[in-house]
Amino acid sequence: MKILFFCPRWGQEAVEWDVFLQKVKQEGYDGVEASLPYGEKEKAEILNGLEKHGLQFIGQHYETTEKSFDVHYQQFEQRLHNLASSNPLFINSQTGKDYYTFEQNTQLIALATTVSNHTGVNILHETHRGKFSFAAHIASTYLAEIEDLRITLDISHWCNTAESFLHDQQEAVDLAISRTDHIHSRVGYPEGPQITDPRAPEWKEALNFHLSCWDKVVAKKQAENAPLLTITSEFGAPPYLPLLPYTKQPVVSQWDVNVFMMELLKERYK
Repeated sequence: MKILFFCPRWGQEAVEWDVFLQKVKQEGYDGVEASLPYGEKEKAEILNGLEKHGLQFIGQHYETTEKSFDVHYQQFEQRLHNLASSNPLFINSQTGKDYYTFEQNTQLIALATTVSNHTGVNILHETHRGKFSFAAHIASTYLAEIEDLRITLDISHWCNTAESFLHDQQEAVDLAISRTDHIHSRVGYPEGPQITDPRAPEWKEALNFHLSCWDKVVAKKQAENAPLLTITSEFGAPPYLPLLPYTKQPVVSQWDVNVFMMELLKERYK
């Protein structure tokens, strides 16, 4: 099984795309996970840059935040079609809202399936706070009801939501792992979605819990003879990344932490 590693655009928005992509390539990533603008000129710049540097692309959806369900539905469909038009490896979507009803969120998931069937681009749904999948026990309801629902596992959000390492929700975690096709390798903890630095010894328990979950995903994919698994190192920029009081200086380099996570997992799963 081949494992490909992706770099998030998040946190690097101020860097010109060509410079950013050159850095991504030099660090040893296989591609980039990012959203796309609607403008054709801006979109072409990004896609041509990816081709120039020999990098693959995962489309990322997160922008649809409208409260009104009908408007949200329309905007969600537009966003997905815009991403699909670039023929990405797949689309990773932060879908729905935690306060929408089960039926409303199910409609959005069904819409994503329709777009996927129409475009031929696979769409995964990320486990994420504020979305339909904001907690392990809630996401498991959707996974049990929708047999073809496939996810991006960012289990850091669930640790924060449950204020635990989910040891009392193993069935829900196992179900999520069985439906995972993409991993966001951020490390969370019971009081937040992101530890300060996975290299620091005080975060060993948090890191080991996340590694144990990712190990299970890798083992399951290998057992299924899956040809591919993708992982995005997605430690985030501020406010995910804490800042020192008064100076607003980051306590650690987001870029360095993400490169560390990529290299750690490359070595672990080689």
